[in-house]
Amino acid sequence: MDALKKVPVREQEPAVRACNFEEVCLGYNKEEAMEEAKRCINCKNAQCIKGCPVAINIPAFIEQIKEGNIEEAYQIISQDSSLPAVCGRVCPQESQCEGKCIRGIKGEPISIGKLERFVADWAGENNIKPEGAKEKKNKKVAVIGSGPAGLTCAGDLAKMGYDVTIFEALHEAGGVLVYGIPEFRLPKEKVVQKEIDNVKSLGVKIETDVVVGKSVTIDELMEEEGFEAVFIGSGAGLPKFMGIPGEQANGVFSANEYLTRSNLMKAFREDSTTPIMRGKKVAVVGGGNVAMDAARTALRLGGEVHIVYRRSEEELPARVEEVHHAKEEGIIFDLLTNPVEILADENGWVNGIKCIRMELGEPDESGRRRPVAVSGSEFVIEADMVIMSLGTSPNPLISSTTEGLEVNKWKCIIADEEYGKTTKEGVYAGGDAVTGAATVILAMGAGKAGAKGIDTYLSGKQE
Repeated sequence: MDALKKVPVREQEPAVRACNFEEVCLGYNKEEAMEEAKRCINCKNAQCIKGCPVAINIPAFIEQIKEGNIEEAYQIISQDSSLPAVCGRVCPQESQCEGKCIRGIKGEPISIGKLERFVADWAGENNIKPEGAKEKKNKKVAVIGSGPAGLTCAGDLAKMGYDVTIFEALHEAGGVLVYGIPEFRLPKEKVVQKEIDNVKSLGVKIETDVVVGKSVTIDELMEEEGFEAVFIGSGAGLPKFMGIPGEQANGVFSANEYLTRSNLMKAFREDSTTPIMRGKKVAVVGGGNVAMDAARTALRLGGEVHIVYRRSEEELPARVEEVHHAKEEGIIFDLLTNPVEILADENGWVNGIKCIRMELGEPDESGRRRPVAVSGSEFVIEADMVIMSLGTSPNPLISSTTEGLEVNKWKCIIADEEYGKTTKEGVYAGGDAVTGAATVILAMGAGKAGAKGIDTYLSGKQE
């Protein structure tokens, strides 16, 4: 074994996977995981832990894999993470734990994410559950939203002994994990549902089809239903558009709607009764992970797909792995390209997207070089469908129906980073509802912070 190189992970061949919704990455088996774990040098001052937003004891769980103690490895991970099978698949490890790995200085970092995935999948296959609270507290906490922030907060509070109920607006729990991330990246029954069942095994109750702000308000939960604290993890599901001519044409979708139809409503299945447009030539505007997910979904539904992004490949915000997989599958990247108008036929259906070439100028406030239009460079990309993937913002329903809950100019709830404390007593918040659209693992980190804040508050400690 070459200690400088990762143990390769098996994947479906690009030509095969581009035609199905089965998981792309097949993961490690036990022998491969143990071999990869042996590359870890078990640093005493482990930088990988500092790179993990939920501070998993990475060297400790990897050490257990080396010894073949997979159940013990799972319990170590579960002390800090309620969603290890999810994180092992969708976390940007390359910029977090693996990005800090000492092994990566002279060779390739340890495949921490793939090892975490292996442990979580093994635990699921062997019906191993996380350890719950040793003592129960007689205090009720409400969690709004069953996405990664809500599930994490609920799981942590349940482990502390609190009586936790999650209120979910949709008919199925999981939030962005079920509606936003495609099956080929994150299998719903095999992975997401098992993680949710693990949280429920800790005693967490989940009520679906409850729209907080309409079905019930936060004030009613606290004043009439006996909840002593509330955590808001409602995400950011309100899509953004460019405001260019033609965006109202038939065949223009937000990535949010398109992925929700496909993922949550199972429209990708041949026997599905939920309609979804299957574009023959699809333009996806944007360069993040959601854009890659939408593009790769459209490809699997039979389209020739273009990613239209106004900066260069170096500035693409999507994970390197997702860009690599998209290219392998045949997605066409139109970089340094910006839409200026969506064209439609006489019946109002999309028949093209007018774009202009861009070049990179001086850096903007984000530190990335600002794209500048090249005069006279307009051209048309033929398309019968356009998917806008420009980010999302929080729905203002909860904040507008809750007395004393303040938001910023972007309608994000104002909450402190350490505890998730809002401007309303007893109410905490975290994840995309506070930061705007971000990653699963950052939402989980915010859920942990919220659980810590609520425990401090309900224990009567000074914050």
